[in-house]
Amino acid sequence: MSSSPLPEPVTNRRHKMSSMNALQKCSQYIYRLFRVGHMDFEFAVWQMIYLFISPKKVYRNFQYRKQTKNQFARDDPAFLVLLFVCFLISATGLSLVLRLHFLGFVKFLFWVVFVDCILVGAVVATLFWFITNKYMRKSETEDIEWGYAFDVHLNAFFPPLVILHVFQLFFYNVLISQDYFIARFFGNTLWLIAVTYYCYITFLGYSCLAFVRHTQTILYPLVPLFLFYLVTIISGVNICRVIMDFYHYRVY
Repeated sequence: MSSSPLPEPVTNRRHKMSSMNALQKCSQYIYRLFRVGHMDFEFAVWQMIYLFISPKKVYRNFQYRKQTKNQFARDDPAFLVLLFVCFLISATGLSLVLRLHFLGFVKFLFWVVFVDCILVGAVVATLFWFITNKYMRKSETEDIEWGYAFDVHLNAFFPPLVILHVFQLFFYNVLISQDYFIARFFGNTLWLIAVTYYCYITFLGYSCLAFVRHTQTILYPLVPLFLFYLVTIISGVNICRVIMDFYHYRVY
């Protein structure tokens, strides 16, 4: 048996979830959200680390869950809880960089959690859920759960969150916000890396499913993305500064 650098996930040996419908699974997920002692935070931390250094290994656990619990989607809300902690940290850091007041901090946290992540994520997950089930399945006997599609979005959302809402903050005032070419190049490159991470991790999320075909089409947007990146560099558009100005505008 091959060893994995990821710790073994906490499993429920009763396997009740194999016979649950979507509503029951959702109810149990919400129930576990308020039972911190039942969450596997160690494994969630490992998932977050490996989303950066080896995203493929994260999806091995989704295959394991399908075999043991008859679902691809997460049944442990630990990842979601830690993601919210990251939102708090990033919102605090961005508020300091932009010198936001407390109400501005609350507004920004609301926007990034409920609009940028959940609302936009729900739209993206629904589109992928519909397109993959309608046009990309090899077998009619298996389908992709909406919960799994949303999990793929959360996985893909985490690296851009850290890159753009945490790492970028250390360089924004001293470099990225300036009018120099190197400032524009550095900031726009961070955005290119972040969006590339999102597309690649999304691609991995669906390509790891044996019954889904033509997943390489998910990577096609990277071509116009790179062309857009070159245009912004040449035309003098600082994407990071534009987005930061937008953040500042929408919380006032």
